[in-house]
Amino acid sequence: MNIGRRLRELRESRNLSQGDLEVRSGLLRCYTSRVEHGHTVPGVETIEKYANALGIALVAFFSNEVNAPQREPPFTSRDPDWGSTPRERLQNHKIITGLAKMNERDRHLVLALVQRLTGAKRAKRQKLASRAA
Repeated sequence: MNIGRRLRELRESRNLSQGDLEVRSGLLRCYTSRVEHGHTVPGVETIEKYANALGIALVAFFSNEVNAPQREPPFTSRDPDWGSTPRERLQNHKIITGLAKMNERDRHLVLALVQRLTGAKRAKRQKLASRAA
């Protein structure tokens, strides 16, 4: 099976550019180009990222059906609050999706931990800044 050709077929069947795929998958456009032209063979984890970005199950990537069943594609906001790079936006989306799947008690625990960690770093930076002044 030619993975690059299959990736291109799936991408074009969904009217996506390589840049669109970069935003959705977090993988660089130039890497996608190398895969599509057969210069690079991606690993299973990378193919899974492509499948998620295309909105299909991993098994559908390997089927011969071009219009495989659709799944909800990952968040694609270009809002700078979501991150300045495609990779940051994807990571932030994964964090929010994970938090949404947690029960209320666990979510409060994780958010309290994050606040405590960020507060400790902020306090340390302020302490260092006051010493320098």
